[in-house]
Amino acid sequence: MNGPVESDACRNQGGTAQRNALTTLHTRRLRLEPFADRHLEGLHEMNRKPEVMQFITGRPETREQTAAAIARVQRCWAALGTSWWAFICTTSGRVAGAGCIQYARRDAVMPDDLESLLGNPLEIGWRLHPDFWHLGLASEAAARMAAFAFETLAAPELIAVRHPDNVASARVMDRLGMRYRGLESWYGETLATHVLSRNDWTGSSPSA
Repeated sequence: MNGPVESDACRNQGGTAQRNALTTLHTRRLRLEPFADRHLEGLHEMNRKPEVMQFITGRPETREQTAAAIARVQRCWAALGTSWWAFICTTSGRVAGAGCIQYARRDAVMPDDLESLLGNPLEIGWRLHPDFWHLGLASEAAARMAAFAFETLAAPELIAVRHPDNVASARVMDRLGMRYRGLESWYGETLATHVLSRNDWTGSSPSA
């Protein structure tokens, strides 16, 4: 669904890195594992599908691009303590999707100085393999990731961005309690932006 897998600048609020903190999260039906080489086939199987990438990059991802994304994410986890997870279905063992808590940025290109992103808000993002659509898994995973951001990283707020036509992601954002803030510039594009403050976060979810 929403969220580019490309940020190497994922620190906790206040700029203090949680180094080497590979955090696995759990929900009722999913295990959220930091990206690892073993996830390559499952992640590429998802990201090569046009319907998954329609509102993200607009084109299917090659296997090499998926591998490069995993490598970037691994560096982020090792150095900074938050990034992207693979959603593992606990019954089938398949990669059902992926999601993140990462720093958002305005520009399309990653800056050389990653420290310059530390003043930006933390972003929550997700996407699912089509085999796992319409099961409530996006909301289930998003609630757990939001809890990680607010309770572990002490984020004051979270944003989520989406293509204006991506109504499926908008519904997940609504269920998470996020408020639509309008069209804003993120990643060099004009994207619908939703926000959730820590004060409004209840820590509850129908599926978490």
